Amino acid sequence: MTSETTTLPTPEQIRRAPKVLLHDHLDGGLRPATVVELARANGYEGLPETDPEKLGIWFREAADSGSLERYLETFAHTCAVMQTRDALARVAAECAEDLAADGVVYAEIRYAPEQHLEQGLSLEEVVEAVNEGFREGERRARENGHRIRVGALLTAMRHAARALEIAELANRYRDSGVFGFDIAGAEAGYPPTRHLDAFEYLKRENNHFTIHAGEAFGLPSIWQALQWCGADRLGHGVRIIDDIEVADDGAVKLGRLASYVRDKRIPLEMCPTSNLQTGAAPSYAEHPIGLLRRLQFRLTVNTDNRLMSGTNMSREFEHLVKTFRYTLDDMQWFTVNAMKSAFIPFDERLAMINDVIKPGYAELRAEWLFRPASTTLPVSSGSDSE
Repeated sequence: MTSETTTLPTPEQIRRAPKVLLHDHLDGGLRPATVVELARANGYEGLPETDPEKLGIWFREAADSGSLERYLETFAHTCAVMQTRDALARVAAECAEDLAADGVVYAEIRYAPEQHLEQGLSLEEVVEAVNEGFREGERRARENGHRIRVGALLTAMRHAARALEIAELANRYRDSGVFGFDIAGAEAGYPPTRHLDAFEYLKRENNHFTIHAGEAFGLPSIWQALQWCGADRLGHGVRIIDDIEVADDGAVKLGRLASYVRDKRIPLEMCPTSNLQTGAAPSYAEHPIGLLRRLQFRLTVNTDNRLMSGTNMSREFEHLVKTFRYTLDDMQWFTVNAMKSAFIPFDERLAMINDVIKPGYAELRAEWLFRPASTTLPVSSGSDSE
């Protein structure tokens, strides 16, 4: 026996395991105390609660409605306190700091610059403030004994008409902390093809982009994101399950689109807790991630909005470990998938996998070797494995 790969990881092991986060919204991950402090400093009086603990509960309960539209309404409060350079830098720094403390070693954090212009900032000033905050957060993490690399994804709102402008902005800052582009917002009535000019521009510029698709809307959203727009990754993509048939005897048949997604190794940015809140999945046990994992789709595990979901990467994995009996081997599989799918150069992805992720999981798997010796002698198998 060389390891105990069938032993379920403990919460402490899950927290210490190196994790990679590809789908997390900056305006969905604020500390409740920071929201209260920034609201007070900027004269924002619209908060439903001014006690940080009660405010955190309010965000989670408001997001538990089962409606994506209601879920998105909670962002009016966080965006309202993120309208100055100092506020943006603070939120970004705390984001990087919090993720690093949770064992995240690489993260792509998305936000919509167009939502932070109410107090006179330019799009460029928004991007530079957030980048400054991420660098400060990385520095603080190092001081606390953690390592993390954070990049930004610039998001355009799918109900607005600034996608090309934001895509051009992402391209200008692609060597200065911005790793790619995204569109987000309510899917119904706002197909990704409305922003085809932005995606065509990014493809001409050899830049990276992901698209929110297949969360609240079905297969047509995924099909358009891939076949019309050319997305590198799918934000959520849970509705790909609609193109998979499972017979009573357990036999599985993939439709053309599901086969294409699996065969092309298109990464799916799964966000289990968020999906339960928005009604994209009824429970952890019934979340498509279980079947898609067995079918070997390119799955990644993400948080989406840590404040609204009351979550972090460790909690997401704790739910999956409890529900599906996932081991450290499974966690490593998800993490390597995410790192393979990141929007940084290939050699840097490979180095993260070989020098950070795999050694980190190997160390965790080896911990059983150093447990206190048992007073009971092990039962011999009667054979020498070597």
